[in-house]
Amino acid sequence: MATKTLDGLQVAILVTDGFEQVEMTEPRKVLDAAGARTRLVSPKEGQVKVWNFTEWGDSFPVDMQLDQARSEDFNALLLPGGVINPDTLRTLSAAVAFVKGFFDAGKPVASICHGPWTVIEAGGARGRRLTSWPSLRTDLQNAEAQWVDEEAVVDHGLVTSRNPDDIPAFNKAVIALFEREHAQARQVAAQ
Repeated sequence: MATKTLDGLQVAILVTDGFEQVEMTEPRKVLDAAGARTRLVSPKEGQVKVWNFTEWGDSFPVDMQLDQARSEDFNALLLPGGVINPDTLRTLSAAVAFVKGFFDAGKPVASICHGPWTVIEAGGARGRRLTSWPSLRTDLQNAEAQWVDEEAVVDHGLVTSRNPDDIPAFNKAVIALFEREHAQARQVAAQ
């Protein structure tokens, strides 16, 4: 049996309709397998509908309404991409405040594809080196981030990737970052 290196880690996955399916399901699988407890947090009630590359895909049940979620109750955050999802989330003050809470507390955040739009709006991009879907490069540079074209980039508690093809590298970087942060939090709690 594999070691549950993330046992007890609470991970919020912030989404609304239109997130890219594999950018949530694949990271969620590896996080759950490592022992994390993942929860889909959404401004929507009931279910969220995903985008599956070129058409609407499956629906997933919302575990927690955004208006009931507090960043203090989670240890880490995952922001899947897709175009519709982060474009909507960045316009919702409650979603931006939720994401900002993770950055303000120095908690790890993982964002892929168009997900960094929400990172920008929450003030988490400034001064960081990161990557994204290529069309976000100018947005990120305007937000005073250093954009690079790499599979996965980790900088000051933020891991980013460009697209679904990068998911294996993204997952590896997410697990490594979340494990490191989780181990440090456990050491602090034990003192």
